Formats: sequence, structure tokens, C-alpha cells
Amino acid sequence: MATSSAASVTGLLDSCLSKLGFEVYPLKVGWYNALLPPCLHLPYGDDTLAEVVLSTPTMFEEAFLPFLEQKNYEKLSDPIDQCVRLHITSVTTQCFPEQKVDVRYDYELLPNRKPKFLAQTAAHVSGAAFYYQQSDVTNQPWADKKMFGVCVHPKFGGWFAIRALLVFVDIMVGSELVQPSPPNCVPSREGRIQLLEAFNFHWQDWSFRDVVPPLRTYSEKQKEYFSARPDQRFALLMSWGFLPSEDEPPELSSATHSQMNKLS
Repeated sequence: MATSSAASVTGLLDSCLSKLGFEVYPLKVGWYNALLPPCLHLPYGDDTLAEVVLSTPTMFEEAFLPFLEQKNYEKLSDPIDQCVRLHITSVTTQCFPEQKVDVRYDYELLPNRKPKFLAQTAAHVSGAAFYYQQSDVTNQPWADKKMFGVCVHPKFGGWFAIRALLVFVDIMVGSELVQPSPPNCVPSREGRIQLLEAFNFHWQDWSFRDVVPPLRTYSEKQKEYFSARPDQRFALLMSWGFLPSEDEPPELSSATHSQMNKLS
């Protein structure tokens, strides 16, 4: 097994990705697996190092628009997904050439149609963001209604997205990596009810993202892009001059996502 430290791996990833508008947070596979049933476990030992990658509000201008300007996109894929994949592949290849890294993206599904990883659970156990769920509300006002949970970032509220999980298959970390508690940004019952109702019933108006005062939000151009339906975004990029108008709109790789999940 490799003997690299979590701090060195995180530091190297951060030095490459932070300037592009990404954040990285380390976790142990065991922390993640402990919250999930066996059918959703990552198939690695408890002390295996993983890193969750988030995109912050600056990713759109610092990574995505330059990605389009450089014509790095290909057909048959969602441009945001391609941009994230390009940068993560570049970093893992250049910085960890001798490491086996299992990279799992937020939009990928296993053959059984289950996600390759549960992004919000990974963010929560890494301490990156607090995953507020229906079970976090006492005396729930929703009776038997199913309410989807949502992560809140301590600096950006809901103005961020969880993009990938990198599992460093041969790197084991011990007591050096202590599980942090995610920042509880919405401690009150009333605030959690407001958050979950805004996310589940009014997600189109973006209000759930402002549950805590954000340090930074998406730019107006970024809001316009993510407000558009996925099948309309190629036309929008054409109108901005990033895609040639004669190109046929590609088939979306993220077509399996709901509209709610792609508002990121």
C-alpha cells in the first residue's frame, strides 16, 4: 500500500484545482460507508483515502468559459460535465501518475442504475457541507410526504455543486485523518423547514440557495445558463458565440438527471 498522507494529496489537488474554482475535501471510505446500506458501499477498505470535489461560484468563469473558448468540448456530452472531467483527468494524470485513482462523477450511474456515489453524503462526511434531510426536522409538518434533502455550504449556501469523488485505491490513512463535523449552518427547526420546503417546492426561484448569507453567488451569465433547461443550453452557448451555430445540439450525457439536480 502507498504511504502518502491525506494532507499531501489534498494539498496537491487544491493547488491545481482551487484556481479553477474547485474545492477539495478528504475523507475516509469508512466514514461514507458507515452511513449507507451495503448495496451503496464503495468497494474499498475503511481507511482508504478519498477526496470530494466541489465547484464554487467562480468555476463558471475560471474553468467553464475558458474550456469553451479553447474548443475543448466534444459532441455527445454535457459541456459542464466535460469541463469537470477534463480538469480532473488532467490533475490526476499529471500529479498522481503512479496512483490508482477511481474517479466517480456526480452524473454517472452503475449498470444497476444506482449512482456511482452519493454526492451529498460524501460532502457531509468530509465536512464540506451539511446535508440537511427530512430526518433532521423534529415534529415534521409534511405528514407522509417524501422530502428530498439538500447540502448547505458554510460560505456559499446553496451556490455550489458536488462534482466528483476521487478514491485513491492504494492510499491508506490512519489516525492522521480525523472526521470533521460539517458546519451546521441551519441549526433551527424553522430554518430547516424553510430550507427543505424551498428546495422541494420552489427550487426554480433559487431561494433555497440563500438560506445562509452567501459569500458569493453565481454570476448573471451563470444563472442564465443553469436556469435554462438542459436541452436549451446548447442554443444559449451558440447565442453567446461559444458553439458554432451549424452544429447539431449533442445528446446530453446527463439526461438521466432531473431538472432539479441539474440546476447546479
